[in-house]
Amino acid sequence: MNKTAIRETPLTDPVLETLIALSRDWEAENSCHGYRANTREDIEGMRIFLAEEDGRVVGYLFGRPFRSEKASSIMPDGTPCFEVEEIYVVPDCRSRGVGKALMDAAAHAVKGEAAYLMLATATKNWRAILHFYIDEIGMEFWSARLFKKL
Repeated sequence: MNKTAIRETPLTDPVLETLIALSRDWEAENSCHGYRANTREDIEGMRIFLAEEDGRVVGYLFGRPFRSEKASSIMPDGTPCFEVEEIYVVPDCRSRGVGKALMDAAAHAVKGEAAYLMLATATKNWRAILHFYIDEIGMEFWSARLFKKL
């Protein structure tokens, strides 16, 4: 197994090209409801973390800081948070700890700036993703939006 290195990086043209290419691969997987590949506008202003093995980017996480609003049942308005907008690991590197390493790196990087790490997911494999976020990462379940096609 290769050693995975996680690093935070600024948005440069090569990083942007890599993120867009990986997001196109993710879109082609059709694993998330409504997912579409990223554009520059989707990524600009985000904090970006890359997972690399032998010079190859095998995953990424990007997100942004914000202050909570209308979330008083969980936290007071104005609480500093970090929203994970996207986390992706290439298929051949999944279930090897890459996603957890990305989440840990982001949490460590924003710990002094944010009280909560948050995200929303639209995956079709909800059992696996809930196991990952709740059991492996230690997140708490807050809400769900369910649907049934009629």
